Amino acid sequence: MDIVTNSFCAGGNVLGNGTWINVGGNQGVTYGGITSKTQNGGGPYDDPDGGQSVRLLDPCDDGNCDWRLVAPTTTRRWYPTLETLEDGSVIVIGGCEWGGFVNSAQQNNPTYEFFPLPKDNPDPIQSPMLSNTLPANLFPLTWLLPSGKVIMQANWGTAMLDYKNRKEYKLPDMIHAVRTYPASAGTAMLPLTPANNWTATIMFCGGSNLQDDQWKPNWNIPAYAASKSCVSITPDVSTNYVEEDDLPEGRSMGNMILLPNGKILMLNGAATGVAGYGNESMAIGQSYADNPVLMPVVYDPSAPKGQKWNRDGLSASKIPRMYHSSAVLLPDGSVFVSGSNPNADYNTNVKFATEYRVERFYPSYFNKRRPQPEGLLTQYAYGGPYFNVTLSKDDLFGNSDNLNNTEVVIVRPGFSTHAMNMGQRMIQLENSYTGNSDGTAVLHVSQLPPNPAIFAPGPALIFVVVDGVPSIGIQVMIGSGQLGPQPTLAIAALPASATATTGNSHSTAGDAGDAGSRSQASSALRTLSVGFDSLAQVVLLPFLAAWSMVSLAIL
Repeated sequence: MDIVTNSFCAGGNVLGNGTWINVGGNQGVTYGGITSKTQNGGGPYDDPDGGQSVRLLDPCDDGNCDWRLVAPTTTRRWYPTLETLEDGSVIVIGGCEWGGFVNSAQQNNPTYEFFPLPKDNPDPIQSPMLSNTLPANLFPLTWLLPSGKVIMQANWGTAMLDYKNRKEYKLPDMIHAVRTYPASAGTAMLPLTPANNWTATIMFCGGSNLQDDQWKPNWNIPAYAASKSCVSITPDVSTNYVEEDDLPEGRSMGNMILLPNGKILMLNGAATGVAGYGNESMAIGQSYADNPVLMPVVYDPSAPKGQKWNRDGLSASKIPRMYHSSAVLLPDGSVFVSGSNPNADYNTNVKFATEYRVERFYPSYFNKRRPQPEGLLTQYAYGGPYFNVTLSKDDLFGNSDNLNNTEVVIVRPGFSTHAMNMGQRMIQLENSYTGNSDGTAVLHVSQLPPNPAIFAPGPALIFVVVDGVPSIGIQVMIGSGQLGPQPTLAIAALPASATATTGNSHSTAGDAGDAGSRSQASSALRTLSVGFDSLAQVVLLPFLAAWSMVSLAIL
């Protein structure tokens, strides 16, 4: 597909109507990243200036869709962040004008704007935090919260943004390490569940503790140890950062991926140095990082403190994934891993060469029969009547007790770039169940909570997870499928959970809330094993990429 203009270092997300959006990028360049004499195309890459480009893609099944340009942004944006809002529009935050290792006052763009632009007030809005967090404030880490506000984190600063009233409030500073690019920590919002009342907690793991005056490529940055600290914040409850279990080793450029079983996979990145590249003598080839971390690690939110990270059954990749690497969850529950190019251009004569091999991470649930639920919907509302999902005896692995550990989850894998996934989010729907005497069962499942800020509208994947084993994800639409205020309805009460034994039934849950809490609490620590396979055949789907396993060969 033709991205049209130079999208290098652009941001992206998905709109509430299913359209993908890609914003900003770099000026037109020639070999080695040198600015092209013409910014209107031509030259070896034929890449017109993309600094203000807004590119849209409406996915299709027949392969005939492509990116299209629409009206540009108000200002140039290189390394902006996009977050989908509760009406399906997006907020476009920060960036700089011309690029570079880090930002500077001469090119900083400390503003945010919206797409589509509001007709009554289209001008960009100043952000005090982005003005005060130079130089490491690119790709500001941003999440929509259930309160309808937005949390932003950049360099050492944190702010709460009331974007509807265009007011910003300073929060306590980040602790232990810088998490934004180029420190590039792994970040993720923990799963939103009935047990935590769909309250948002955000994790930051790794990065680098460099101070503002150290972001200069005139010393041995690639040898500087990355941070292994992890912290979290639950901003709608408390604005203070909380210490979490440390990573097994320091890591910058680590990618945190939400798995449908509620665990979080962290992979890719380096033990020393930071993101970025250049021609300085201290660089490893051109890379500002060294010592790739090839071993993935899994975080279990339900495990006891001190035991949340584990590597049971895991094995290492053989491919360094440094600067410009990415990962994303696929519908079958595997994780697609690609990228790595800490170079100004295509380069195979350095330690960390331009990487075209791709991999898939296979969690241990690939060793088991996958549930095959019947009755899942294709579109989900914010509130309204519950729906029923049928599970066979085989889906429950022949054990009706597994109904106590069965969940229905919706995952938005996000827009993956630079070891971050803009818009990644996971929600568990409330459910109860009726177990039948023949070993089959019916799940009674609520729609999403009647608050679109908990999980913004747009496409996502739905899974039924039985004892830690997810079904194959199905693409669904959340909300109306249109941009604008989303209808909300009262949540219908769920039947009490019950199981039948030889024609007699008995209640096993007083109400749906108990069922949801019990389901979350009974989630057990599971051992994952990993296979990293390279593959060739690629089939594009409307929402994500599905990767055929016909040929397991290096691209």
